[in-house]
Amino acid sequence: MIKFITDSASDIPKEYEKELDIKIMPIPITIDEKGYYERLDFTPDEFYKILNDSEQIPVTSHINMLQFGEEYSKAFEAGYDEIIHVTISSTGSAMFEAAQTAREMFYNKDESRREKIKIHVIDSKTYSYGYGFAVVEGAKMAREGKTVEEILAFMNDYFSRVEVWFSVCSLKFAKKSGRISVAASFVGEMLGLRPIISIIDGKMKIVDKVRGDKNISLKLAQVMNENIDENMKGYSILVGAVNNMGDELEEICAEFKDKKLSGKFKVGASVAINSGPEVLGIAFLGKNRR
Repeated sequence: MIKFITDSASDIPKEYEKELDIKIMPIPITIDEKGYYERLDFTPDEFYKILNDSEQIPVTSHINMLQFGEEYSKAFEAGYDEIIHVTISSTGSAMFEAAQTAREMFYNKDESRREKIKIHVIDSKTYSYGYGFAVVEGAKMAREGKTVEEILAFMNDYFSRVEVWFSVCSLKFAKKSGRISVAASFVGEMLGLRPIISIIDGKMKIVDKVRGDKNISLKLAQVMNENIDENMKGYSILVGAVNNMGDELEEICAEFKDKKLSGKFKVGASVAINSGPEVLGIAFLGKNRR
């Protein structure tokens, strides 16, 4: 049996979590000196309001190696012989490193475990449903009877090609959090310009800029159509507190008849803290880069 584990920044909808028995570990968040957990204490929409109303920018803490180790032990005791653990990008969090350490601590407690259960820790090198999608599809493959080797091959190929492109209506939160490093160098916001940012192999880059919020959807649809792999036509829309812009992006992308929408997915607290609530993105597979 295969146990899938990931963290709440994957933005996997709760219905998928339950249906596919995916373990989604909540990321701790501190808001005005009080502790909370993503997914457990508020919905994304509730958090957008909290984010706008909070006196200080909320901060996230990474899930530590002891917590990961506990989940590995639970899976082992439940009879699983494979664990696939996908983490948020190592370029933005220490969770991949913590998971690797937890794996070795788990095995070091009893060397015989290495033959009884295999723990595969994967650095997604991306964010939000950019990696949540791969976890969901991997869990579906397991339900269909695919082997762990087939699932890992799919995931390795996916993460070698996934691209996330996004923009924000305001850089207020990005500049304050400091996690989106490219935001600090962006000029022109006062002139109504909005950055178009790509996330590829864990690296963020301002690729273009557009004038006004109304042009963000058009540009994201354009880059998806131009960069998506010709043999992999699926894409996902990532949306914060800009539902109208998400609907607009969906309508524009629908004009590309050979492309298929996987769904629109709410950006959760861990991502919104750094991007701000008014964020719109799109995730898809580009050409193989490895």
